[in-house]
Amino acid sequence: MESAKAHTSNKNKEKSVQEKESPVLNGAGILIKTLENLDVDTIFGYPGGAVLPLYDELFDNNDINHVLIRHEQAGSHAADGYARATGKPGVVMATSGPGGTNTVTGIATAAMDSIPLVVFTGQVPKEMIGNDAFQEADIVGITRPITKNNYLVKDVDELEQTVREAFHVATSGRPGPVLVDLPKDMLQAKGRFSGLHKVSIPSYNPTKKGHFTQIQKAAELLSEAEKPLIYAGGGVILGEAWEELTALAENHNIPVTTTLMGLGGFPESKPQSLGMLGMHGTYYANMATTECDVLVAVGARFDDRVTGDLEGFSPHSKKIHIDIDPTNIGKNVEVDVPIVGDVKHVLPEIDKHTEQPDTNDWWDTINKWKEEHPLEVPEEDHKIKPQQMMESISDITNGKAIVVTDVGQHQMWAAQHYTYDYPRSFLSSGGLGTMGYGFPAALGAHFGCPDRPVVCITGDGGFQMTAYELATAVEYEVPLKIAIMNNECLGMVRQWQELFYDERYSHSILKKGNPDFVKLAESYGAAGFRASSKNEMEQVLAEAMTIDDRPVVMDFRVDEYENCYPMVPSGAALNEMVLGDKE
Repeated sequence: MESAKAHTSNKNKEKSVQEKESPVLNGAGILIKTLENLDVDTIFGYPGGAVLPLYDELFDNNDINHVLIRHEQAGSHAADGYARATGKPGVVMATSGPGGTNTVTGIATAAMDSIPLVVFTGQVPKEMIGNDAFQEADIVGITRPITKNNYLVKDVDELEQTVREAFHVATSGRPGPVLVDLPKDMLQAKGRFSGLHKVSIPSYNPTKKGHFTQIQKAAELLSEAEKPLIYAGGGVILGEAWEELTALAENHNIPVTTTLMGLGGFPESKPQSLGMLGMHGTYYANMATTECDVLVAVGARFDDRVTGDLEGFSPHSKKIHIDIDPTNIGKNVEVDVPIVGDVKHVLPEIDKHTEQPDTNDWWDTINKWKEEHPLEVPEEDHKIKPQQMMESISDITNGKAIVVTDVGQHQMWAAQHYTYDYPRSFLSSGGLGTMGYGFPAALGAHFGCPDRPVVCITGDGGFQMTAYELATAVEYEVPLKIAIMNNECLGMVRQWQELFYDERYSHSILKKGNPDFVKLAESYGAAGFRASSKNEMEQVLAEAMTIDDRPVVMDFRVDEYENCYPMVPSGAALNEMVLGDKE
């Protein structure tokens, strides 16, 4: 048996060898080396005084692609788009003070949709923290409510482990943003880079495997159901469980409706697909949700845009809720069978134990709803109807593009009229509803998936919030297709003012101040086109698809007064939909 003395001696030798093999670097070098070690290939960032040591390290680095965005908010949206398109964490780098605070909207956007981001912010030197120093902000305190965790690293010897922990926390369990604040003197101090990968957080251990008894209960409910329905959220995509979901639905012929964040999690070309539910969901998805007798919520959180009036939400159903985050279960809606676990692990178990339910009569009812109230596309040759525009974009890209939207009417038409058959194909700010998200997130999606076409669907209001990133897109020769649904107003605000505020269009009309989007695009070196009729729109789309060395801005002048339907008024139940202007 090895003696205690010999064991200690061996450990000291190992430590000595490890120290000998561990290079001594400054904090900035340790951070960049750790990022390389974690397979980070892209950073969206903007330099400043507090992070100059990091940018000095990046100067000679050929392994990490640093994308120089033009504003830190756009950088955080770009990293978000990268993460949603690839499944890998997005990485942001910003300087202290305003650099950090500019990332806050992007961090909150990612937090609401459970997107893994790791945000590195510069900080003033340690001894100056709390002195109101130049470009000082308590970014750790500011972001505490909107991050999964955050860190202020004061000791260079703790930097590597903290960075590894930040990535582990951001990407495991229910993903989310993590912020790491880096005092400038810590980045300049010397320490060792170990290269050790082990991360252990005793108090953090997300549950992956669902409880067997709960899975059996869920399977029994589904087997006995006469009107089952699967309601799939963004957790299906975050958990990469689209194949398991499709298998469960097809094996037992169960209809599937998805949330905005769940689009692409179940192929919309499949006969079981009912499209999106909720405030602007399809008639048949909302009716099925109201009338079903067993509702299986998969990686969804019963948010208010989905449920409408909680009293009237799916009143006849037994509810099964599968989610990796136990705090989501029972938060908004009481459920009968809660299952805490990773949907990718739980769905096959339910599938295996479920017997074939008799759903013939249920499908007869659903198909009748589909025939009576399909999504409508107005026929118009002399104007561009938004619904026509989305169907034309769906056709010309064969449904294979990554579609990235801003927030508003165009977001809902994009959700309704593009056919999403593939996961990670629809990116949008669902929870926070961040205008200005679309264009920079589309940039990020391109850097993550350069071989896939990326189309940004935006409005004339939302595009102007981050249009300056045309400079980034031109510099990096990004062939984004930016389709502006230009109705010269804040469309969804105007729609609500028309329907609920007696057509008092208070500060929602943009006609007088809108720029010439074609000239704006050309001034940056991008291509610019304009169309005002269906025929012109199709010609512009065809020409835009041939351009592959720069972004293309398409100014589509759509019908100003077109409203987005179906619509569930605020506070109403899902089956109390407004189906059109005449109703």
